[in-house]
Formats: sequence, structure tokens, C-alpha cells
Amino acid sequence: MISPESIGTTVTFSKTVGEYDVYAFAGVTGDFSPNHVNHEYMADSPYGQRIVHGALLVGYMSTASVAMINKLGIDAVSYGYDRVRFPKAALFGDTLTVTYELVEVEPSGNRSKGKVTVTRQNGDVVAAATHLLYCFEKGGKADA
Repeated sequence: MISPESIGTTVTFSKTVGEYDVYAFAGVTGDFSPNHVNHEYMADSPYGQRIVHGALLVGYMSTASVAMINKLGIDAVSYGYDRVRFPKAALFGDTLTVTYELVEVEPSGNRSKGKVTVTRQNGDVVAAATHLLYCFEKGGKADA
């Protein structure tokens, strides 16, 4: 179970997004939108260059959620993300930092909410969400 005293616990994960990351993600998901893989197409866009998949940023959020699970020493799974948004674009070569802060624990101790933000090196927020975490006991039945 997740202790209410854990509220305020924070973890971070940082990574510089390279060409390989975006193309590997496109290959795995099949999302070859020109927004992500066609430099010429995006050169004349308001961004001036290719942008990173928003779903890849959610993947980085997932990495931070695993770091939180490990830090708390609990058995848990992701229960979903609420209010996912991408206020600015993440660009190739950006160094992104995901910050995950545990902000709420249900009285039962088996569910929590985390505030997740992804910022690039200049401090711009490129993604944000509320992460829902479901804590389980091994050998029990999930109510999820």
C-alpha cells in the first residue's frame, strides 16, 4: 500500500531525445507522420523543424512512474493518465526532464495521483499530466 506520508515524494528522469529515439518510436508504433520524420515538410511549419511524438513523451512519463514505484518500494501498475497535454513542442536534441510528484493518496492506500511534467533544457513545459497509480498486493485480486 501507499502511505499518505509519501505525499510530496518526487523523482526525476532526464534524457536527450535523439533521431534514433523518434525513428525507433515511429517504427514501433507505425506513426510516421511527417511532423516527426520529414524535415522538409516541417521546415515551413511554425516549428521550423521536426517535433517529437507526444506519445513518446508519455512513455518518458511512464519511466518516471516506474522510478516512483521503485522509490516507494511498492507493487503497482499504471492506472492511466488524466489531462495529458502538450503546451509546447519537444524538438530533436532537446534534453527533457520528467518530474513526477506524488500529490494524493486515497484513504485505502491502493490508489494515488502524481503530477507529472516534462520540461526541456530552457524550462519550457512540453508535456504535463496527472498519473494514476494502482497499488496491489501480490497473491490478491485486482479490482482494477
